[in-house]
Amino acid sequence: MVIDNEKAKGHVALKGFFGICREWGCTQEEMVQMLGGVSRSTLAKYETLPRVTLSRDTLERISYILGIYKSLRVMYPTDERANRRVRLETSEPPFLGASALDFMAQGSLKHLMETRRYFDAKRAG
Repeated sequence: MVIDNEKAKGHVALKGFFGICREWGCTQEEMVQMLGGVSRSTLAKYETLPRVTLSRDTLERISYILGIYKSLRVMYPTDERANRRVRLETSEPPFLGASALDFMAQGSLKHLMETRRYFDAKRAG
């Protein structure tokens, strides 16, 4: 049996993404935006956790989200506090009054990258 590594990678990435989104209580719209504005039908297909080759952009987005999740887990002693932190509004840049999740759900790769950089710096701080 031949294993398609790209499709396996896509499956694992989607499994991680939807697991995190469940923990964070993400809405369908937040998930759509974090994945770069995919269609609702694409999101529904992804939710079945298919073995699918994802675009480089989608893999990069999910990678940022996994990194943000990891930083929160390192910084906070309980799952509940880590998951709550992503929804807390903060006046600190780059969020400027929004929550990290609201900021990430603006949809650009830059928003995910800046959120990752913020939490990595906080974790190292």
